[in-house]
Amino acid sequence: MLLALDIGNSDVVLGIWDKQKWIHVWRIPTRPNQPELFYGIKIKDYFFEANLSLNHVDKIVLSSVVPDLTDKLRNVIAVLFGKESIVLGPDVYQKLAIKVLNPYEIGSDLVSNAIAAYDYYQNTCIVVDFGTALTFTTLSSKGEILGVSIVPGLKTAIKSLTQNTAKLFDVPLAMPASALGTSTITAIQSGILFGYSGLVQSMVGEIRSEIKENCPAIATGGLSSIITPLNDFFDQVEPNLTLNGLRIVGETVSER
Repeated sequence: MLLALDIGNSDVVLGIWDKQKWIHVWRIPTRPNQPELFYGIKIKDYFFEANLSLNHVDKIVLSSVVPDLTDKLRNVIAVLFGKESIVLGPDVYQKLAIKVLNPYEIGSDLVSNAIAAYDYYQNTCIVVDFGTALTFTTLSSKGEILGVSIVPGLKTAIKSLTQNTAKLFDVPLAMPASALGTSTITAIQSGILFGYSGLVQSMVGEIRSEIKENCPAIATGGLSSIITPLNDFFDQVEPNLTLNGLRIVGETVSER
């Protein structure tokens, strides 16, 4: 089995691949100040509850955009599984089928998304990742990452709005029935969710116009299904795209 870890700003996502499918996907809140023991116990508990043996994992691949957690999780993995993890970064990029723009600047999660998207389409495509940040990653038909666009994610936008406005408060991320908010809650939901629907469509349209190609767009991230008006806009919605990229990295690195 392969264990993939995607260390993001909001969650650490863990996936178990059994050579055919993801049999388990777990989330641990990202807490850089927690000791290694916190993460070690969480991972052991997940394996115990799933009736899985730690010894059955023969490959571990890790992506991290939280530097303070990278070494902690690497140490936890080494202790629990007795194996070193493959850390997706510039040294690994050289062994992959895609070409990475600014390898020391781009987030490894975006690279993982690009790997999985290009493996699927083998052509020009746009990856829209609904995470802590909302990102747009564009690949060429040759597998080159042409560029990335970043805006605050849905939760980040709501948090920024409510924390900096005295009379507003946190609201659930749920699509309202109307763009016309009739309460504080539905007003915020309407502005953020319908607004981001337009933002996403506009950005994808602008990218397609600039590269002069009506290429497919694929959505991923934990919040990718929240904005229901976009359900028919994307060519594909794949919540586990980042994990799929890490799986491909594990298979590629093991073969070369």
